[in-house]
Amino acid sequence: MSSFERYLQDKGKGRGGDGGNYRRNAARELERFAEWAAGQRGADDWTGIVPADADREPAFEDLDERVFREYARHLSGDRGLKQNTVQTYYRYISAWCGWCVNEGYLEAHYAQRASAMAPLPEDDGRKPGDQQAWTSEQRHALTRHVDERAREAIETYTTLPEDAAPLDRQRARYTALKAARDRALVFVLAYTAVRVGELLRDPNDPRRRGVRWEDIDLEDGSMDVYRKKQQWDAASLPDPVISPLQSYQKIMDPPTERWPVFPTFDQRTLAELVQDELADRGERLDAIGKRRNEYARDLLLALDEDIRPPSITTDGARSILQRLSEAAEIDIDHPKHDYLAPHGGRRGMGEVLVRAFGYTVAARYLDNSEEMVRERYSHIEAGELGDVATEALNEIDPS
Repeated sequence: MSSFERYLQDKGKGRGGDGGNYRRNAARELERFAEWAAGQRGADDWTGIVPADADREPAFEDLDERVFREYARHLSGDRGLKQNTVQTYYRYISAWCGWCVNEGYLEAHYAQRASAMAPLPEDDGRKPGDQQAWTSEQRHALTRHVDERAREAIETYTTLPEDAAPLDRQRARYTALKAARDRALVFVLAYTAVRVGELLRDPNDPRRRGVRWEDIDLEDGSMDVYRKKQQWDAASLPDPVISPLQSYQKIMDPPTERWPVFPTFDQRTLAELVQDELADRGERLDAIGKRRNEYARDLLLALDEDIRPPSITTDGARSILQRLSEAAEIDIDHPKHDYLAPHGGRRGMGEVLVRAFGYTVAARYLDNSEEMVRERYSHIEAGELGDVATEALNEIDPS
């Protein structure tokens, strides 16, 4: 498929995106997936994903969750692959699928659907403590990176000369808005321990439409979110999060409080939204084109006309964090993720809270039962008990 090379260039290292271990490994698995999709791999009776009456190569229109379920079943077959290996191979294909959604090739992240992943082997028994959790060093590196980018972009915008061309001013504002949004998102994920599904839009659940400005109280330091337990609840906004949100809100200046805090910046989505809304308001097609030409980006026109865009999705947040993790050159050694994943921010904050204040306080902040928190962070208690045992042995047998 022609999208493979573009995807690999985006993921590759060095000039032109031609290098890097991830690119090399992903290229190998994508080639295998393409061969399987064309019927050149798999069982003897496997003919590929193209309908039997169609004489052509596999195309995006052939992909849905059933295809990825079949591929998961193919990987999980009796090929002698270890559980971790099957999971790793599938993740390469899933990551490409997510990229295709962001690029507009696919309508949904089919590879991440529960039915698609069902044939994959069960978790191999890694302890909860082995799941990704942002370390203090990683958290500081990422927040420092997005803070520097946002400060630079905002300063560039706010110090433009008064006679700057309108489009130049708009471009500078857009760049500042995007950097400020990224900073606010990273700080919220890093310090609030809110689940990413509670913060952003879930296309499959209309109740999860993404946090709006009306849900945030920066003076009280709280944010209303729709919790995993299917009810609205207040989450805490600690001090490190307040300033990035205030700065971001100021530069965005949302026309109403019903605007999403983290709107999509996807140009295709915004273009369709602006055109449809202005047409619904009675504007002619040529007038709409003229209006859009007056703006560097459709997002800025949407702000001026109060055309409310949707929030970014959880998949969108993962793409943003992949981009930022790579730009910040953060050292990540994890079997599942080559970037700082959203849930890692929550788990990292859980580590901090358990170590500093114990399981009861951590459970309240994480909106979990104490029993679940003890299970998820059992490695911390095990380490502490090990220290107690060592101390006891030194008391009894100081030699």
